[in-house]
Amino acid sequence: MIKGQKVVVIMPAYNAERTLEKTFKAIPHDVVDEVVLTDDKSSDNTVQLAQSLGVHHIIEHRENKGYGGNQKSCYNKALEIGADVVIMLHPDYQYEPKLIESMAYLIVNDVYPAVIGSRILGKGALKGGMPLYKYFANRCLTLFQNILMGQKLSEYHSGYRAFSKEVLQSINYNQNSDDFVFDNEMLGQIFYKGYEIAEITCPTKYFEEASSINFSRSSVYGLGVLGVSIKYRLNKWGLMNSALFNSNPSKIE
Repeated sequence: MIKGQKVVVIMPAYNAERTLEKTFKAIPHDVVDEVVLTDDKSSDNTVQLAQSLGVHHIIEHRENKGYGGNQKSCYNKALEIGADVVIMLHPDYQYEPKLIESMAYLIVNDVYPAVIGSRILGKGALKGGMPLYKYFANRCLTLFQNILMGQKLSEYHSGYRAFSKEVLQSINYNQNSDDFVFDNEMLGQIFYKGYEIAEITCPTKYFEEASSINFSRSSVYGLGVLGVSIKYRLNKWGLMNSALFNSNPSKIE
C-alpha cells in the first residue's frame, strides 16, 4: 500500500495471451496490491496464462460483453475488494507499466483524483508508431471535445488511466455503453461532476500484437465521441437532461 491506500490494477483482456506475461511482469508489484483481470471470452489461453502468472482476481465472461462491458466488470471488482486507487492497464503492452507508481502517487497524495497517461504530450504517439490517420483524428476530436467541455486535455482517447475510489463511486459508469465510447463517457461524467484530471507523458508502442480497432470501428467511435461532447454541452446549458450525466451512481462499497 501507498500511505495506507490500496492500489489495484485492472486489466480488461481479450485475446491477450501473446502480451499478457510481459505486461504483468513489468507492473511495479511493490506498489500495486492486487491485480484484477477480466477476460471477455477470449479464444486463446489468456485465462490459463493469467492463472499461471498468479493474477489475484480473474473474471471470465461467458459471453463477449465488449470493451466497455469488460471495464465495468473490472471496476466493480476493484471496488468490491476495497481499492482506494484503481489503475487501468491494457494487457497488450502498448502502455508503459512503470508509470503506475507516478499515477498512483498523484491520487494518493490528493494532488489529482484522476490521471491519464497521455500519448500526445511530448512525441510519444508518432514515435511509438501511431498511424497518421489515428493521430490526426485524435487531435481533431480532442480539439472539439475541449471546446465543448471547456477543458484542456491533450487527448481523451488514451486507455491508460487511474481513478480514486471517490471518483468511481460518484459516477454511474455501469449505465454507460459497452462499446469503445465507454472511455469517453467516463471522462465526460468525471468532468461534469467537477473533478480535475491530470495528464502525464506516456510512451506508447504500436506493434502487431498490440490491440487496435480498425478504421470502421474507429469511425463509429469517433461519432460516439462527438455525441458525448454535444450531450455534455447541452446538459450544461440546461437544454438536455441526459441520464449519462444526471443518473445517480450505484455505489459499490
